[in-house]
Amino acid sequence: MKILNSFCVSLLLLAACSVAAAQAAKSDEHHTPSQILDRAVTNAEGEFVSAADAMPEDKYSFAPTSGEFKGVRTFALQVKHVAAVNYILAAAILEEKPTVELGGENGPDSITSKADIMKFLKDSFAYQHKAMNSLTEKNLTDNVKAPFGGGMASKLGLAAISIAHPFDHYGQMVEYLRMNGIIPPASRK
Repeated sequence: MKILNSFCVSLLLLAACSVAAAQAAKSDEHHTPSQILDRAVTNAEGEFVSAADAMPEDKYSFAPTSGEFKGVRTFALQVKHVAAVNYILAAAILEEKPTVELGGENGPDSITSKADIMKFLKDSFAYQHKAMNSLTEKNLTDNVKAPFGGGMASKLGLAAISIAHPFDHYGQMVEYLRMNGIIPPASRK
């Protein structure tokens, strides 16, 4: 777990430095860790939500089925999984139970329409923002119960995972979009 936390902290610091450098170029203001982390969540949210919205509803059940792709999540499950994990990680940072019933890491089975999945996703990012805004210089390194694998994790480590995790699935979603002839929003001119 120490290696995972060290990796997460390194990843977060890299992301935070990139965001902070971009912000510093625009102003001389000091940014709190909470502001930097919240901005990183905003960046992940922008990429992920736009990709999720780009897939037509009739393709939300798409998943490649040949070769190495056999048994992978559908596009809808990719989106619901990220939303569910957003809730799980934010709740751990806030040291509370998730504000919605998740039904597991793939989200509630009852959420099936694109509109409902998109609402679940957007609400999960709102909860992520709440978690990031709860972080201070004093509590960043506080250990809390890790939501995966047991044990403890720092709030900063969980924040790093919550920023990186959507991008893991974003890459898969981009492939799904392209397999269906859809140019991802971030690649459009």
